[in-house]
Amino acid sequence: MIDAKKAAALLRAMDRVLLVTHVRPDGDTIGSAAALCLGLRAMGKEAYLLVNPEITETYRPYAAPCWAPEGYEPDAVISVDVAVAELLPENALAYRDSIALAIDHHPSHGFFAEETCLDAQAAACGEIVYEILTELTEITPAIALPLYVAIATDCGCFVYSNTSAKTHRIAARLMETGIDVSEVNRQLFRTKSKVRLRMEARMVAEMELFDHDRVVIMKIPQALCREMQATQTDIEELSALAPQVEGVDCGITLRELPSGKVKISVRSGPRVNASEVCRRLGGGGHQAAAGATAEGSLDEVKQAVLHAVETVVSQ
Repeated sequence: MIDAKKAAALLRAMDRVLLVTHVRPDGDTIGSAAALCLGLRAMGKEAYLLVNPEITETYRPYAAPCWAPEGYEPDAVISVDVAVAELLPENALAYRDSIALAIDHHPSHGFFAEETCLDAQAAACGEIVYEILTELTEITPAIALPLYVAIATDCGCFVYSNTSAKTHRIAARLMETGIDVSEVNRQLFRTKSKVRLRMEARMVAEMELFDHDRVVIMKIPQALCREMQATQTDIEELSALAPQVEGVDCGITLRELPSGKVKISVRSGPRVNASEVCRRLGGGGHQAAAGATAEGSLDEVKQAVLHAVETVVSQ
């Protein structure tokens, strides 16, 4: 495992770089990869971001300037914010065994690359990418904007428990480049579509409480998505709703996928280790936020998650 300085040294020796992100991409993986891509280009290197077929309209503008042309053949491949190789999108699987550098902040990282730059204490992968880029080039407004998106989204606009003083210091330095964070924050955190609001209302109305009302489960069945004609943009980050219920210290969101599998998102307080819960279900993540994907119906997966929570809490 290497630190940011050594990762920067590796990057100085690379060219024709392809950056890969994880399935169901969020602001951290897209923002971090886009910022690193732009930073490498500022150094005079050729760098692209592999098209992620699941990207939503929320994050598409940050990735669009960096998309790789079809058939691009890189000399080096770097993964950004990818905890395990199984989270690579299908079009990145061809590079699974040839990733030169993985940059990540998940404690459950799988060490699938030749070299790994991992900081499990970082609130976002964007913090690590910031440290790497400060070793390599000037942080321009163009680089600072996707980096801010990466950090702000992964710490819930600086309200999640993973937010540290360091997180605020980095965000302040990015703001000092002159980027318009007020507009970014409005779009990311204070604007919801009508469909999104209707889905939230249904999820709250049908939520289930367990363990003396300390655990809440909310569901997003495919039938609801079809009824609401919801886009991927309407659905993303709905997992942030469950832990907002008063008195709850473990918010679980179960989303039925078109494949028939169920995506599990767990947000928790100190009593429940979300990463341990999801590890028992084939996933992983952070102590306070983790995820997994499981086979079965929504009710079957619900029972499996509740059992995993009970097992973790009883230890």
